[in-house]
Amino acid sequence: MTDTRFPLTQAYIDAALEAGTPTLHEVLGQQYALDHSIKPIYADACMVGRALTVKLAPADNLDLHRAIYEAQQGDVIVADASGYLESGIWGEVTSVASQARGIAGLVVDGAVRDTREIARMGFPVFSRGVSIKGSGKNGGGSIGEPVVCGGVQVRTGDIVVADADGVVCIPPEEFEGALEKSRARLDKESDVMAQLKQGKRTLDLLGFV
Repeated sequence: MTDTRFPLTQAYIDAALEAGTPTLHEVLGQQYALDHSIKPIYADACMVGRALTVKLAPADNLDLHRAIYEAQQGDVIVADASGYLESGIWGEVTSVASQARGIAGLVVDGAVRDTREIARMGFPVFSRGVSIKGSGKNGGGSIGEPVVCGGVQVRTGDIVVADADGVVCIPPEEFEGALEKSRARLDKESDVMAQLKQGKRTLDLLGFV
């Protein structure tokens, strides 16, 4: 079967990481940024990938296990756990399984655990919180349907960019344009930085005089 999803090449991945989430958010009209509480569980975690969405029943992670084996290499699992923070629905086991499958990372509006072990693996995980409490395996959720994660509607196939500053989930039809605008913005900011180092004032450069 032909893969009709956005062709996310390494060049696109590199360009998105260079742009960074704040710049992408700005050039996209300040859209698509997940809630500030969705954060990396360890320093320097970052990723770019196509979303595979998962809706979870409360305190249950069976559909996350299923998603690991439905995801394609390079995908990011984006899970809506309704912000529930009293169940660590992801941990070392699911991270090892995902890394073996070539999954790029996880974004979850909920809680995870085994953060030290996941950090040692270098598997990128972004979550609302951390909880040592376990989870059930009864299912009742869904895979591949639109979800709301961190206050943003995310669809399977959206482009997820996540770094130390946060997470943006970008519709694929807007992704290339966002990268082009980001490049222009970074070039302009580079010129501003050079002038600041020469002693210019931010107030003057930004026109606030």
